[in-house]
Amino acid sequence: MKRVIVDYAKLTNEILTLLVEKFPEGYDDSDIIRFKNAKNETVEAVEVRTEDTIYLVKVSTKLADRIENFEDDDDDVDAGSEDMDALKDLEISDEEDSDD
Repeated sequence: MKRVIVDYAKLTNEILTLLVEKFPEGYDDSDIIRFKNAKNETVEAVEVRTEDTIYLVKVSTKLADRIENFEDDDDDVDAGSEDMDALKDLEISDEEDSDD
């Protein structure tokens, strides 16, 4: 299985979606993995997995903001789809009004 360390600035929509699904209420200290990188610096990350890859997404306040904003954008899209469903139910006549 491939392991990838990802910075919040380089997140794809796929990884963001995985993060939102795994941490719908946000992550806390028990979800954070700590390890040393090649420069012997301590890195904190949260883990999400696909079938073939483990992503370690570096933790920062910007990551939490980005996840929250992604959830808000997703909610806006869902609300728009409900409006579209209501429009589909409207009956529109192809005939022109003869009152002109």
